[in-house]
Amino acid sequence: MNNQTHLDSAVAKAARRLLPFLTVMLILAFLDRANIGFAKKAFQADTGLSDAAYAFGAGIFFIGYALFEVPSNIILHRVGARIWLARIMVSWGIISTAMMFAHTEYLFYTLRFLLGVCEAGFYPGALLYLTYWFPLKQRTRAIGLFYLGVPLSLVFGSPLSGWLLTHHDMFGLQNWQWMFLVQGGATILIGVVAFFYLIDRPADARWLTQPEREALTGAIASEERAKAHVISHSAFSVLKDVRVWLFIGIYFLLQVGTAPLTFYFPSLFAKIASGGEIGLLIGTLLALPWVCSVVATRYFTVLADRLDAHRRICMAMILCGTLALAMIGLTENPTVMLIAACIAVPGLTASQPVFWSLPTRYLSGIGAASGIAFIVSIGNLGAFLSPQTKNWVDAASGNEQSGFYVLALLCGGAVLLLWLTKSSVRGASPLATGGIRR
Repeated sequence: MNNQTHLDSAVAKAARRLLPFLTVMLILAFLDRANIGFAKKAFQADTGLSDAAYAFGAGIFFIGYALFEVPSNIILHRVGARIWLARIMVSWGIISTAMMFAHTEYLFYTLRFLLGVCEAGFYPGALLYLTYWFPLKQRTRAIGLFYLGVPLSLVFGSPLSGWLLTHHDMFGLQNWQWMFLVQGGATILIGVVAFFYLIDRPADARWLTQPEREALTGAIASEERAKAHVISHSAFSVLKDVRVWLFIGIYFLLQVGTAPLTFYFPSLFAKIASGGEIGLLIGTLLALPWVCSVVATRYFTVLADRLDAHRRICMAMILCGTLALAMIGLTENPTVMLIAACIAVPGLTASQPVFWSLPTRYLSGIGAASGIAFIVSIGNLGAFLSPQTKNWVDAASGNEQSGFYVLALLCGGAVLLLWLTKSSVRGASPLATGGIRR
């Protein structure tokens, strides 16, 4: 067999071995940060938490996340993904479980902040990990398959959370406490398994043949040398690159639009459709937009790779998503609202793996480790700003839906920033400040 055949075989084996497990990890990561949106009504009723306190607690997760994202990814680059991703999962699983004790406002803030600290580094670390295993030509599809964990977390998590919230006084626990205990415990278990299951690099994979290891290692190394030849970054010099700031801005605005879909849409839809109770039926209906996102993620990542039109496809998806997000704020018909969510969720979530093909083909080495982490950490501050903005707009207007279309307007700015990245990311950026070197 020739080298290309060995390379194709190695990539196929890596996809079968690694992507399903990484997707399960991402399912739990997203569910553990978003499940507060399902528990909102019961949690506030039991604890007396105000809407402003809920908004701050929901958002403060992303402050802890942002502060520790970059150092976490640099550590992963140095010590390896197996140890570090397992450590991240176990620690955030412990904090997620501890949310069952969040009976006071300040304990709620503290645990949400610590949840962000402990989860910091998982998502950018997993993206970095994929660059070790998948050459550029196959990377967007790999990222897309991994990113299926985000919609799948709510495809499965919505009915699961709804079902768990129907259980009152089991073992003396309230329904929302039971939900945190079950979902956080599952994360701890998978984190322990990750320590034994993941492999750091292709060269260490005993499930690849020697020719496959050599072909895959050589292909990845060749791409890294090509990127470094065009433009090199040190850990912090990426922040001097204007293109990196455009990527940060795009991701920031995407999180502004995505946050209300996880933290506010479940309780809003339940209020309009069933008077506020989230049970198995409402939880199942809430899963439908995320089913659409699963389909869209797979379809558009493959299409973007085939057409090599990642930027244009991403722009179109975000534009559709922001228009649908605005519609959620403009209607009080539950059917129309659900249809709008079935467009908004895919538009603003399935566009993200398509977006990630741009920075990962531009950054290399330690610059990739820190650059991806900076994009995720600073960009995720949009998810902190989003609940605060929505709460302020809702209070000022006296309408709890008006925040949706204000956030949609902000999120639409990502389309403009994507347009500004229209020059090829394969070469030196005309927007970069002087071709930064180490």
